[in-house]
Amino acid sequence: MKPTFIPHSDYQKSVLQQLRNDYGPGIVLINKDWPLAVKFWMADLSAITTLLYESYSDQGPETRDPASMLRSYLICLMTNPEMGITEWINEMKRTPIYAILSGFTPDDLPGVGTFYDFFSRLWPVVDKNLKPKSQRKRKGKPKKGKKKGEKAPTTTPGRVKRLVEWMMRHADRKSALPSDRLFNFFQSQILSVSADLGLLGDMSALTVAGDGMPVVTSVYPRSKPSCDCRARGIADCNHFRIYSQPDCNSGWDSAREKYFNGYHLYMISAANSKHDLPLYPRLHPASRHDAVSLVVGAVEFKQRFTLGAVDKILLDAAHDAEAIYRLLDHQNIEPFIDLNNRSKKNTATDSDIRISPTGIPICPKGKEMKPNGFDKSQNRRKWRCSPSCGCSSTKYGRTYHTHSSDNLRLFPKTVRGSDKWKLIYKRRSSIERSNKREKIDYKLESGRHRSTMMWNMRIFGIMICQHIDAWYVSQKDEWDKLKSTIYPAIA
Repeated sequence: MKPTFIPHSDYQKSVLQQLRNDYGPGIVLINKDWPLAVKFWMADLSAITTLLYESYSDQGPETRDPASMLRSYLICLMTNPEMGITEWINEMKRTPIYAILSGFTPDDLPGVGTFYDFFSRLWPVVDKNLKPKSQRKRKGKPKKGKKKGEKAPTTTPGRVKRLVEWMMRHADRKSALPSDRLFNFFQSQILSVSADLGLLGDMSALTVAGDGMPVVTSVYPRSKPSCDCRARGIADCNHFRIYSQPDCNSGWDSAREKYFNGYHLYMISAANSKHDLPLYPRLHPASRHDAVSLVVGAVEFKQRFTLGAVDKILLDAAHDAEAIYRLLDHQNIEPFIDLNNRSKKNTATDSDIRISPTGIPICPKGKEMKPNGFDKSQNRRKWRCSPSCGCSSTKYGRTYHTHSSDNLRLFPKTVRGSDKWKLIYKRRSSIERSNKREKIDYKLESGRHRSTMMWNMRIFGIMICQHIDAWYVSQKDEWDKLKSTIYPAIA
């Protein structure tokens, strides 16, 4: 049966009524429960019913309120992120206030199957994974970084360049993703509220940051043969195997310096957000390099994000590839990327000037030239070598001009290493704090899931919780004053 739309105001009235019935007219919430109650009093999630309306049948049993289902899952993530759905239902029975804040009555809770039926409606494809479970036997572990803390290299030379060229040719072709329904709700009902509250920064010229992190889903990859070759005494065959997690594989965790099995989660966040809020997630196989993940994520985000214009993107040295600069320039986004000095050789030019690996002109005497202003009329940067160097006979000294179009990587629009560049780039650490919130505070890897669908549900659920937390923190003083008025005994 089609769900009935329940306005958020009706949910608020229902919560107050049930609290009065269960706790009496005095309604005293302990300090631990007060922030939780306020967060869901503020968060209007009723639009999920409209979004999923067509996914329900006209006939059948009465449908559970989709907003209450989502609200309950978010409360689980906020209070007991390590719990599974079965454990969470039992927890709601033991702690009635969780059921009441979800929108249920404590004596009428949904079952495990009802939760998973709700999740499947947010994933509008039959297959819960992106790849088929039947695959050829996977190769061994990927190469690890040569140096301590170094990320694994891309599997094939020139892969990033070829991918960027393909993406730029097909930039206008938007491919539908199973996670689009989740992101559409997240953008229209969560990101838009954060933007209105000023929690994301300047939406007309948004600064974002991107980075990947490993997500461990199991200790070992699990698979079984699709043939009987081993029973017939054939130890090594090339037949397909059935993988329980077809979208996962083995990767190298450079931070912990060990191999892992699972996903590579690439996240884009609002760099100027005071609360380090996430904007767009993308799950990749564990073996995928940050540079490849960025190319895919940047194009998908550009196609889907409608709340503002991205002006700058802050990335670490793992993204330092000339093809990525060309892609971002094509998208009218200014990149701020730390250099990865893979070579110590100077680059030759048409004159006797050479360019150092860090993008600084080197005069014929072998000395680095000094910045000497920017010519806006011709969009070029001026460098100068003093007369005392002896590389020129003029009184002014030797000069040289560089254009960003000559080499987007070595000559960025904002001079790498300048005070302005450092001031902007220091916000790149916001993505690290955002990822830490998801992985440590909300225990992302505690999800015991076997499908990409459920990992997306968990990731988007955690992202929604991060934004709701920020809404509460940004208005905490006002709500604390209200608490002092209503509950003077616990203020």
